Amino acid sequence: MKRIGNLMVDWFQGAKANKIRLQGLELVISLTAIENKILFRTYRTVLKKSATTTPRVELVEIGPSIDFLLDRNRLASENLFRTALKQPKELKVKMRKNVAQDVFGTTTARIHVGKQKIQTIQTRKVKALKPQKLNEED
Repeated sequence: MKRIGNLMVDWFQGAKANKIRLQGLELVISLTAIENKILFRTYRTVLKKSATTTPRVELVEIGPSIDFLLDRNRLASENLFRTALKQPKELKVKMRKNVAQDVFGTTTARIHVGKQKIQTIQTRKVKALKPQKLNEED
């Protein structure tokens, strides 16, 4: 039951959050293990008035409601289970310096550019940009 519970949590795990705003919480997925059954329930949150400043939260079942029955009770050996969980090296995410990705999937990068020497940059040869020659007569 522990392995199956871990698999279910991995499937339905969302983004990790340090704080949760009650108004932003819309859907609750509940997984409950009873004897050889796993009960899968989904709920919608309803905020009701309360005597305190925080609202009272009620859960309304919206479905799907699934009862999983554990039919097989012989699982693979621990060694075989570990080899099945191994990920190939190609799938592992490599850390890249100065590249970040936000929640929406937008990739941003920082580029470090050295100090530019404006005097040595090739520009268009325009008479107005040429340095003036001083006349010795003046």
